Amino acid sequence: MFYYLLKFVLLGPLLRLVFRPRIEGLDHVPASGPAIIAGNHLSFSDHFLMPAVLKRRITFLAKAEYFTGPGIKGRLTAAFFRSAGQIPVDRSGKEAGQAAIREGLGVLRRGELLGIYPEGTRSHDGRLYKGKVGVAVMALRAQVPVVPCAMIGTFEAQPPGKVVPHIHPVVIRFGEPLDFSRYAGLENEKTVLRAVTDEIMYAILTLSEQEYVDEYAAVAKAGQAAARKGKRHRERRLPRAPLS
Repeated sequence: MFYYLLKFVLLGPLLRLVFRPRIEGLDHVPASGPAIIAGNHLSFSDHFLMPAVLKRRITFLAKAEYFTGPGIKGRLTAAFFRSAGQIPVDRSGKEAGQAAIREGLGVLRRGELLGIYPEGTRSHDGRLYKGKVGVAVMALRAQVPVVPCAMIGTFEAQPPGKVVPHIHPVVIRFGEPLDFSRYAGLENEKTVLRAVTDEIMYAILTLSEQEYVDEYAAVAKAGQAAARKGKRHRERRLPRAPLS
């Protein structure tokens, strides 16, 4: 109930009015039945803009941190995501990943749309990063099509760290559904999962025209943070020139 109140009354019309997103390929999204919408992830606003333009309800696998924040702000954020039908995902390890897959398969078994960001986290620099294979596992086990989606312009509208987005042209582009029925029964083959995931990421890349990085986004973020920390440490240790 709250989902549709947000979509059609409270948030959806406001987002469409402010961002005036241009929608391309919406007819590629199945009118009924289960399917996965796999997109790039550039901004916090992606969670709201894509559902606002879809005709059907979509459930996203959202990071657990959105549901566990401290204080009043954390409780309000958690209540908002739960009311919007989003599912918390613990990204801390292999078992957590299996739990996320089970939750996603549950959505698909109900004949609904499942939204997922194969990169696993937001891009910190606007580039497209290597996809995790969870999307392939769900697509093969549930035997459902995967619709690639590209969010364009949301990084500029709300880059990491910016709370209030500013107006910037946004395009939401959906590609033709990808059919992986040729891999039926091979959902436990690592090479197959990697091939399916890479095909999905290539479709997203073709739509988004981003620069691609063959590295997981979380690894790249951690490396960048370590480099910044090391630089600050070296700067603190540099001897100061004597005063003349």
